[in-house]
Amino acid sequence: MGISNNVSRRGFLGATGKLTGACAMTGMLGGMASASYASSMGSQGRHQDSDKKDKLTEHHYYLTDVTLEEGFEYEGDIVVGTRTGRHTLEIKDGRITDVIAVGQEPNGQLPRYSARGHLLLPATRDMHIHLDKTFYGGPWRAPRSRQGKTISDMIALEEKLIPQLLPTSRERAEALIALLLSKGSTVARSHCNIDPVSGLKSLEHLQQALDNHRDEFSCEIVAFPQHGLLRADVDGLMREAMQMGVQYVGGLDPTNVDGDMEGSLDAMFQIAIDHDAKIDIHLHETGPSGPAAIRYMMDTVESNPALKGKLTISHAFALSTLDMAEVKELASRFAAQQVTIASTVPIAGLVMPLPTLYEAGVSVMTGTDSVVDHWSPFGTGDVMDKANLYAQLYGGIDEFQLSRAMSIATGGILPLDANGQRAWPRSGDSAEFMLVDASCSAETVARVSPRVATFHQGRLVAGTVHQA
Repeated sequence: MGISNNVSRRGFLGATGKLTGACAMTGMLGGMASASYASSMGSQGRHQDSDKKDKLTEHHYYLTDVTLEEGFEYEGDIVVGTRTGRHTLEIKDGRITDVIAVGQEPNGQLPRYSARGHLLLPATRDMHIHLDKTFYGGPWRAPRSRQGKTISDMIALEEKLIPQLLPTSRERAEALIALLLSKGSTVARSHCNIDPVSGLKSLEHLQQALDNHRDEFSCEIVAFPQHGLLRADVDGLMREAMQMGVQYVGGLDPTNVDGDMEGSLDAMFQIAIDHDAKIDIHLHETGPSGPAAIRYMMDTVESNPALKGKLTISHAFALSTLDMAEVKELASRFAAQQVTIASTVPIAGLVMPLPTLYEAGVSVMTGTDSVVDHWSPFGTGDVMDKANLYAQLYGGIDEFQLSRAMSIATGGILPLDANGQRAWPRSGDSAEFMLVDASCSAETVARVSPRVATFHQGRLVAGTVHQA
């Protein structure tokens, strides 16, 4: 039996904002267990996907013929390759309960599915994305030129677009979830607009979409004041959003958007404190307002123990403008206060000091951010692209460095530790993984290798495996 998930990127939003088609059904395909999402073909002439979504329903089973990384191969002290071997995993109630080497026949009489030799890697995590607003699924629609445009101009454009997007935002969010699953991401953090135009409707639609996929996909929500916390006067709406179960208070460029760095940041922190919530702020500002905002936030966290471990700074482009001494000083403060940096690994003029942050013990994560929307046309929904970019930007061309670069996409989980000892998977680990058409982690990062199947808490949620 096997499982399959084929995802079309274009079946939902047309140029007028009309939903062109989406469906998900449950059935059984002869000879395999499969999971697939459907969406109808957009104007680009791409194929139409299958209209069935099937699930591997067992809670206790064997996944056989799995390739696992077992160690590095060396020439002297230099890592030149990765050694692998075939194994069987026993999976029960969402966890890996045993890792069995080939030749050690499993004892239990359980259903068996075959990975057919594909490489098992940790599932990826898309920790900065906007599921609530996208052109994804519709005919090709490039964003407007941003040359000469200010953030206020972009907000004005969005105020016109939101009424077009809102009627089908739930369906398009579900299409985007399907895309993420097909790329191996089972965990995400989505920012969701809280603004005067959409009110709480974007949030309601996103929560509906996530609830429809609660067994397949785990997602935190950030209440995001895209039009400004003070500028759009949404303090009350933000507080209502927190009462609806949102986990994070968002923020945005306190100087450039709100025109009041301290007032904006204080308001954001106060909402978080009042609702015992975490914080994830978009900070695009560079100098001098960007570093000033970072230092003000650090002063606030350091003076309030309740905020330790609760701040994520997304983008944090200002760090790319500082000299190394300043970066190291801030990195030390980040690590001490358990501040996370969420970077989309930008290219062009901004090269973030991500290796320096890692070396200081700072938690660094990544996400795909915009996926075909009015901000950018380039999003693929694949955070392995970010691992590949990380390797390219920071010189990770050898086997060892390529394997380490995958960490930014998996939340720090790697099959092998720095000494080449197998660190994952182990008995007791959550059954959160993907099967990849590659020989090792290094190849997966370098070539962004195809994902064959994705598992979330032991459930096959995308791709295909076959009855053994």
